[in-house]
Amino acid sequence: MGDKLLTLSDLDIEGKFLGFVAEEKGKYKHLRLAIPAGNVKIKLPKQLRCSIISALMPGEQIRVSAISKLNPRTNKIKLKAYRIQQVGFCPVEKRPHQPKAKIMVCQKSGCVKRGGKSLLSELHKTLCDRGLLDKVVIEHTGCQKRCSSAPNCVVMLGKKQYKKAHPEAIASLLENHLT
Repeated sequence: MGDKLLTLSDLDIEGKFLGFVAEEKGKYKHLRLAIPAGNVKIKLPKQLRCSIISALMPGEQIRVSAISKLNPRTNKIKLKAYRIQQVGFCPVEKRPHQPKAKIMVCQKSGCVKRGGKSLLSELHKTLCDRGLLDKVVIEHTGCQKRCSSAPNCVVMLGKKQYKKAHPEAIASLLENHLT
C-alpha cells in the first residue's frame, strides 16, 4: 500500500516563487521556490490551490509555512504547505494584464502511443523551468486529424497558430509573445 511518512517538523521557508508544477491533466499540485540552498518543490493542499494559483506571479518573494515529512524507505523529505504569504505589498489589480496563450495537445491513443504523453510532460517541465506555466492554458484535445504527424500539438497565440513545435520552440514563442 502507501508508505508511512514520519512527520519531522513545521518550518517557514522564504524565497522567490518560480512557478507551479503541474501533474497529469494540468492540475497544479506543487510550487517551486528558489532559496539560497537551491530550488525546492512544495506540495499544495487542495484548499490552497485555487486561491494561490491566481494570486502569485513568478519572481515574487513569498513565505511558505510547511510540514516536513520523511519517507523512511527512501530517506526523502517531502514538504507540504499549509500557509503561503506574499512578502511585501503586491496589489493584484495593478498587475499588467497578460494575454493567455493556449496549447492544445492531442491525447487520443495514436498520438499518445507516438509520444504524446512525453510531449505533454516535457512541455510542462520546459514551461515551468522558464516560469511560463501560469501564462498558458494547456488543453487536452481529441483527435486533431493529423495522425500521420503525431504527436500533435497546436499553439494558439492570439489569432496565430503554430503546429508541430518542439517544447523549447514553444517556450521561445511564448516568451516573445508574452513579453
